[in-house]
Amino acid sequence: MPPSPSVKTVAGKTPLSSAYLVRRVHWATFILIAIVCLAAAIVAAWFAGQSQIATIFEQLARIQANPPFWAEVPMLTGQYLLAPTVILFLIAWGITRASPQPRTRSRIAVIAILLASLIRYLSWRIFSTLNLSDPLNGSFSLLLLSMEILGITGSVIQLLLLLRVRDRHAQADQLQTDVISGRYLPQVDVFIPTYDEPAFILRRTIIGCQAMDYPNKTIYLLDDTRRPVIKALAEDLGCKYLTRPDNTHAKAGNLNHAIAHTSGDLIASFDADFVPTRNFLWRTVGFFQDPNVALVQTPQSFYNPDPIARNLGLEGILTPDEEVFYRQIQPMRDGVGGVVCSGTSFVVRRTALEKTGGFVTESLSEDYFTAIRLAAQGNKVIYLNEKLSAGLAAETISAHATQRIRWAQGTLQAFFIETNPLTIRGLTLIQRLAHLEGLLHWFGSIPRIVFLLMPLAYTFFQVIPIQASPAEALYFFLPYYAVQLTVFGWLNHRSRSALLSDVYSLVLVFPLAATVIQALLKPFSKGFKVTPKGVNSDRFVFNWKLAWPLIIVFVLTAISLWRNLGWCLSMGWGGAHLKGMALGWIWSTYNLIMVGIALLILCDVPNPEGGVWLSLRRVVRLIVRQPGTGESMTVTSWWGVTESISETGAIVSLTQRGLPSLAQGEVFPVTLVIAEVSLSIPGRLIESHNQSEFPVAIVEFDPLPTEQQRQLIEMLFCRPGQWKRWNSPGELRSIWLVFKVLFRPRFLTGNVHVKPLPTSQG
Repeated sequence: MPPSPSVKTVAGKTPLSSAYLVRRVHWATFILIAIVCLAAAIVAAWFAGQSQIATIFEQLARIQANPPFWAEVPMLTGQYLLAPTVILFLIAWGITRASPQPRTRSRIAVIAILLASLIRYLSWRIFSTLNLSDPLNGSFSLLLLSMEILGITGSVIQLLLLLRVRDRHAQADQLQTDVISGRYLPQVDVFIPTYDEPAFILRRTIIGCQAMDYPNKTIYLLDDTRRPVIKALAEDLGCKYLTRPDNTHAKAGNLNHAIAHTSGDLIASFDADFVPTRNFLWRTVGFFQDPNVALVQTPQSFYNPDPIARNLGLEGILTPDEEVFYRQIQPMRDGVGGVVCSGTSFVVRRTALEKTGGFVTESLSEDYFTAIRLAAQGNKVIYLNEKLSAGLAAETISAHATQRIRWAQGTLQAFFIETNPLTIRGLTLIQRLAHLEGLLHWFGSIPRIVFLLMPLAYTFFQVIPIQASPAEALYFFLPYYAVQLTVFGWLNHRSRSALLSDVYSLVLVFPLAATVIQALLKPFSKGFKVTPKGVNSDRFVFNWKLAWPLIIVFVLTAISLWRNLGWCLSMGWGGAHLKGMALGWIWSTYNLIMVGIALLILCDVPNPEGGVWLSLRRVVRLIVRQPGTGESMTVTSWWGVTESISETGAIVSLTQRGLPSLAQGEVFPVTLVIAEVSLSIPGRLIESHNQSEFPVAIVEFDPLPTEQQRQLIEMLFCRPGQWKRWNSPGELRSIWLVFKVLFRPRFLTGNVHVKPLPTSQG
């Protein structure tokens, strides 16, 4: 664990005094506590009957009872009340069909519609729906509205930033010609920082970095655990090995130590599990011909499904959790100069990095704040939206939680360090706005908990936090919601539907909310925790630690629905007591379904092999050696196509029948010849299936020597353009998937085979 970052020790900088950090902690925490205390004092005074406060709320209640004309439903019949929804939906739907990919004009039109419907909805919510009849109802009503506004604020900033999206694909095409031709070939040092990752993961990363088509590069393995086996691995593969006597400042300290012992013009950095494609440096180095470019970031891709998709059995259907960030958020940040460095798969100019003092050591998110400091010095930090590398996604829901909690805490430390994007000198207003949106993102867990618990107030406190008739909901709420659903996936380039986005946000909502509060009160209370990689398991594992808050909410919501039903049966289905109950039932039912899905996600599927299988089709020849009479062997040859393949084996569909059957426990020695790369892999035939039209052979590879491993890894992970981008299901299909998963969970079906992710077949 690194020491507390109360003292800044970045190369070239004067140490930052602990008094400075204490002062920043004091004021940031003071503001937070002051806001909470002020709200609590007002509510307490209202409950106590303080005359001035009560009078203010009585006046506000009269406004709610007599809202402005533009916050009232006109005297229309039902079909006309649907007119705003139908008109806005058809316009938005028509734009998304006429322009399947968001373009400048279509994006502006859609954003204008969204903002107009949002203003209309908020006007109605603020002036017509608040229940201020008494302190209890009023407190819940105002709490709900404030949480809505907090969430909407981040969404509005996103919409404004989406007006300036940048795509650098054509620019990369032009600039790479100078690199390929040799006219621009700066020296590149490739850093692979590692802390306790298994050797088999590092092996594929080193080989992938060595396979990059760029002559003027040097590969450095930065081992922060000083392991003899890793040093031997570096020697075996022919890369340089660097270590240091301690682990001060974790990954940032490791990188800064390497900077002091290397001299390349550019530095490319890859996490220990990330493998670049051959053309990574071709596509990125050319940008540095502009002397103002300090850093080029590329997206993170993954060669295995994330635990949410895997535990639901939706590999290759649900896009990875980070996909929205790299498809939508980073391009819009690039348009305003607010790109986030994600800590891997980036290239940085050494001189710019040294001028700003190296990688930031004040925070757990050294990558994020390093990019901020580079931009504040007047440099360009840009984003190339091309999948030029792939890494290992968190393999368990616990590892996924560890990673997200670290990101949240590291980002929110911005309020307490010198490199605060909201206050640091050198950033423009629009850049600060982009970073504010990123900070607000982590606060979204708190409103989500309020939305999760608010329906319980209907049952247990008889509170109606929203006063709205069905006609008002049709006229004001439905247009806003319908347009949101229509364009949500279109704006984020089909990377996530609104429903599935809610599923992803709900899984870790309680630990993230706790992290937000802790980060604001004690920002440096936790040290750097590395995300575990190379994990395997032979059984289903339910994460009770993450599940217990959701279980409590699930039980309370179920009781709430049952009590509401019994209440209505006993008192009749009419009367004032039903006011607001319809919304409460719908809301509670939705929450119950979402929490149920979240609990299924917290049950990790077995992954006994711990390996990575890719859906890759290659023509192969399978040479099978069967025992003959005496000591002779019968050799037969079969042609086929790989269905999926890994570093440890392959599944092959054969083009001819007659594959020998295997008795239980029997294996045949085989050789798998991959013609495209002239690679012959010895192994064993461990399963054969002759029932289908095309027999299937399952081959397990023998341990391979280094050069054959290199060929296999380069074929599996390093082909340019191989990491396929697929679209997330739309809203209707997402609903079907949710119910399918809910009624056929993976632990009941017994299907534990982890399906390989799709890759390009080129």
